[in-house]
Amino acid sequence: MDSDALGPSLIARASSFDGRTALLAPEGTFSYEDLMRASANAATRLLAGRDDLAGERICYLVPPGWEYTAVQWGVCRAGGFGVPLATSHPEHELAWVIDDAQPEAVIAHPSLADRLSVLAAERKIPLLLTPGLLRDGPVGQLPAVAESRPALMLYTSGTTGKPKGVVLTHANLRAQVEALSQAWGWSEDDHILLHLPLHHVHGIVNVLTSALWHGATCEILPRFRAVDVWERLARCEISLYMAVPTVYRRLIDAWDAADPDTREAWSEGARACRLMVSGSAALPVPTLERWEEITQHRLLERYGMTEIGMGLSNPLDGERRPGFVGTPLPGVEARLVDEDDRVVGDGTPGTIQIRGAAVFQEYWRRPNETAEAFSVGGWFRTGDQAVVEDGAWRILGRNSVDILKTGGEKISALEIEDTLRSHSAVADCAVVGVPDVDWGDRVCAAVVLRPGEVTSGEDLRTFTKQRLAPYKVPKDFLLLEDLPRNPMGKVTKPAVRALFSVENDE
Repeated sequence: MDSDALGPSLIARASSFDGRTALLAPEGTFSYEDLMRASANAATRLLAGRDDLAGERICYLVPPGWEYTAVQWGVCRAGGFGVPLATSHPEHELAWVIDDAQPEAVIAHPSLADRLSVLAAERKIPLLLTPGLLRDGPVGQLPAVAESRPALMLYTSGTTGKPKGVVLTHANLRAQVEALSQAWGWSEDDHILLHLPLHHVHGIVNVLTSALWHGATCEILPRFRAVDVWERLARCEISLYMAVPTVYRRLIDAWDAADPDTREAWSEGARACRLMVSGSAALPVPTLERWEEITQHRLLERYGMTEIGMGLSNPLDGERRPGFVGTPLPGVEARLVDEDDRVVGDGTPGTIQIRGAAVFQEYWRRPNETAEAFSVGGWFRTGDQAVVEDGAWRILGRNSVDILKTGGEKISALEIEDTLRSHSAVADCAVVGVPDVDWGDRVCAAVVLRPGEVTSGEDLRTFTKQRLAPYKVPKDFLLLEDLPRNPMGKVTKPAVRALFSVENDE
């Protein structure tokens, strides 16, 4: 067993935590010893007599909880390459990931098996169910796994309009966890609440893996409900809480709707936390200020993305300025450059570039896009604009109008447009993000119909719901005779966005 690799190191560390509680999950309470035993069972069955999965991809569709965690660890311990699937995604999007990842097998929780059974059968891929995979039995010799090997592949939407697999090695994950450990003061005494999706780096690394690395307790809720979160905070047992701005907005709304006694109990519970973090989208200053009024916590805002983990963070102890995301995390190099990759000085806006051990290895089976993502010297081009003012970084926005962030999810407008254009009545369309206090970007679609065709925004919404994840479905539709274009015939998305702003003002 290779003690230098994150996967085995995580297991080695877990063995020292013995009977400590690792997970409070929908399925029950589980110790680190339970997690080690179940993941060893899963690894043994995945190996099926082989010495090592040798980087074979294993996709898994499992709800957040105990079985999800045991499966993730099991794939890692067998030398596999884990590909978590989003439980919110329809079959069309699950098929895309499976076809792109080309896994050796897919794993499903029995409640979700129907979502994968046809896809797996059509592709002649074994479908394994979690009860059989995790059941107790003889455990075989598990392989040593070098930290340079792939550990996870997380899918994100890029400017091409199709999700891309971001390959993260054990070394990448280790660097991400260790940076957050140092910056945010993790310890085995921490108890964190988790309801974030477990197909993104936010939930997987920032919360779940960081907690388990330290022997802390991760409490997993099956889904987000504002009242459930408040009631859990009210017990004064949670020490860390992390969420996206949309969630904080919903928690504020729930607090405002509660009676005075309930409000006080909820606020007291939140004040018992040592740290509350916001990320995955820009935090509106009114949300930050209102949350501080309610809980006396000034949210720690940070900046990151799937390809780099977390890159910048406000300080654990020190000033957290509204609208700023602090400074580079330990082990992270960050710079701002102009269009010619020349470094710009403080006070001058530039594009963020990141370098360090946490930065991803490659886009899966996309060598050209991987090469384009890096500049000379191994600097990753994030595509986000920022400026440094008085020593702190302020995010200005994305270089591409085709990349939106809604409710903490980064999505591609081009992917949604491609889906809409597959509708028989749609001649053309443009998808934009309209600023929204709750969502960050409110996904809106302007649509031009083919001559003689008749449809409605509701029909188009139903059509996209059947083909896209819920957060990608446009919330507003506008039917137009033509789209705004420049003299070269290119759609001008700022003008499209303005149309929705006018419509909302009327």
